[in-house]
Parts: sequence; structure tokens; C-alpha cells
Amino acid sequence: MSLSIESKIKMYEDQLQRAMRQSDVNELDKLLSQKLVFTNHLGQLMTKQDDLEAHQSGMLKINDITLSDQHINIYNDVAIVTVQAQISGRYADVTSDVLLRFTRIWNRIDNDHWQLIAGHSSAIV
Repeated sequence: MSLSIESKIKMYEDQLQRAMRQSDVNELDKLLSQKLVFTNHLGQLMTKQDDLEAHQSGMLKINDITLSDQHINIYNDVAIVTVQAQISGRYADVTSDVLLRFTRIWNRIDNDHWQLIAGHSSAIV
């Protein structure tokens, strides 16, 4: 029995969360599109390379991620995910514990492979 598209996207979201927490650059490399465009909660534009380098160098270290209020909408070969995330960790020696809302856009590469092509995060205050 094959998984529904929504179940596949949930699986990819879980893989992304785990890879972020573990700074697993190899897994992130598979999940993130070469053309990834991500706008962080400070309004800064980030690329796939920026993200991989932050994890690889140790500049970014995520201790914990708790997700809630996840919604997934499927449009042919595109999935749009919105999710709330409580993230604790460190970036450039600054420790934080922040509540964010993410929007992520996944694109189907082939039947069994999706990649993250765009994302945006906003602080929830």
C-alpha cells in the first residue's frame, strides 16, 4: 500500500526536523532544493548553501523543536505546509527560545521524492 501524498509530506517534514536538530548536512542536502529560497524571521534571505554551512560550521545548533498546528495543502506537484514551531538553540553564540510560524513549499521531483523549494518564518509574539 502506498502512502498518500499528505503522509509523504508529513514524513518529509519529520525528516527535515530531525536533520535540523542533528545538523545532518547530508540529509539536509537531499531535502533542500539547490534553488531553495528561505526568508527567516529577521527578514534575511537564505540559500541552501547558507543553511548547510550554518549547520556544518556549528554556527547554528538546534537543541529542540516542538511542532504544533500543522496544515498541509496539496496542489498537484506542490505541497504547502504551515506549522508552528517552538525552537530552542543557538545561532552565532546567541542562545534563543523562540516561537515561530513557518510556511514551507515542497515540490515533487519524481513520484517518491520531494524537495523543499521555498520557506518563510515569522516570529509569534
